[in-house]
Parts: sequence; structure tokens; C-alpha cells
Amino acid sequence: MLGNKNIIAFVPTRNAEKAKAFYESTLGLRFVSDDGFAMVFDANGTMIRIAKVSKYDPWPFTILGWQVTGIEKLVTDLRDKGVKFEIFEGFGQDELGIWPAPDGSAKVAWFKDPDGNMLSVSQHK
Repeated sequence: MLGNKNIIAFVPTRNAEKAKAFYESTLGLRFVSDDGFAMVFDANGTMIRIAKVSKYDPWPFTILGWQVTGIEKLVTDLRDKGVKFEIFEGFGQDELGIWPAPDGSAKVAWFKDPDGNMLSVSQHK
């Protein structure tokens, strides 16, 4: 039923101005519109609605991620733009914050948006 329909992703923000700058300028998503309730961004054909909320406690797990190629270069480029990648004790991440899956099937790096939402980039074989 929904298997051939487009996904819309939702991310909450308490500070729309900071979120807009981060998602547009830092991450490079294309700003589409602001309807007063949410800002709409295009992420390679996927709609992301950054919903304006007054209260929100970020979850401690990833709520939005991107599948990428060349993860090391991408992480380096994002770091150069001021993105801080999370280091989790005992995960065995490298100096960039990239975690290699034990079976070699993926590499993942985590970072937060200005509201503390956990985001990720991952490269899969």
C-alpha cells in the first residue's frame, strides 16, 4: 500500500532560525518553504519537514540519517563546517568518529543538529 509512496521525514526544532541555517548552509539541503508550522527542505527528493515546537527533549538515538559514499571525506568536510561528531565510549570509532560495523558491512558517524537531535551518515557495502 505505502511501499511505492514517497517518505516525508519530520524533525523537531525549538529554534527555527538556527535549524534553517544548519540544514541549509551546513548540510546543504535545499530550502523549499516555511508554512509557519514547519520549514520544508528537499534532501535529494525526500521532503524533510523541520517542525517548529515550543518544547522538545531530544531522543538519545538517531532520528535522521543519510546513506553516503566516501564517508571519511564527507565527515572531514562537515567537521570543517563546524559539525562536531559524537564519540561513544567503547564503540571503537576512529579519530574522525566513524564506527566500523564488526562484520565490515557499514561505517557510521553520528552528529547533532542545533536542537540536539541525533543525526548520522553511513556508508554501506
